[in-house]
Amino acid sequence: MEIRWLGHSAFEIISDDDVHILIDPFISNNPSCPVPVEELNPDIILVTHGHSDHLGDALDISNSCNAPIAAIHEISLFLSKQGIETIGLNIGGSFIFRDIKFTMLDAKHSSDIDMVEEMVPGGVAASFLITFEDGTSIFHSGDTGLFGDMKTIIGDIYKPDIVMVPIGDKFTMGPFEAALASMWLNPKVTIPMHYNTFPPIVQDPTVFANFVMQFNPKISTVILNPNEYFEYNPDEYQD
Repeated sequence: MEIRWLGHSAFEIISDDDVHILIDPFISNNPSCPVPVEELNPDIILVTHGHSDHLGDALDISNSCNAPIAAIHEISLFLSKQGIETIGLNIGGSFIFRDIKFTMLDAKHSSDIDMVEEMVPGGVAASFLITFEDGTSIFHSGDTGLFGDMKTIIGDIYKPDIVMVPIGDKFTMGPFEAALASMWLNPKVTIPMHYNTFPPIVQDPTVFANFVMQFNPKISTVILNPNEYFEYNPDEYQD
């Protein structure tokens, strides 16, 4: 499996069966993303919430690639009115796509759709757990603050192998809280996101990595540059 960070909270995940999953595709207006929209050809798009730095280019990419967009019910209704194929769901719900299970979980953030002239209600912010056929699971937390269910539900029940957590502060968790979240989620790998895109969220990711090391040295922190790939091999992370 390959994971490519596209800057901010945007990721491309390529499964061993060559299923391309695109998450929060903020691409063309993302100053930290060097990848042109035209390069992306996802099979499915996940949107965690309605803000323009996450919904981003999802509509254009969906139209050009015929890729469905999975999002919370209210966003899926908005997108359907634009002629987009959607998979609407809500917190706790799951669906199967190309033998991969997608589960929508909680996040603590706002979600109104702010990329239109008059703001449109966007339900609530969400996160996604992606579970592959071999049992490997990835948790993309979306934009969120720290909350207890990261430990008691997502960590203890779903047990993700890889997590992506925001460290930018101001609009989400900062490095310290994100490291606590990583400790609670207890993955094999944690990847920081949602930082250094704009001046208000400038962070040094090594600060986050140092906190993670203090809290649980068994967790590997993977710091990526935009457009950089991380290849995950479960055999390298056996207990």
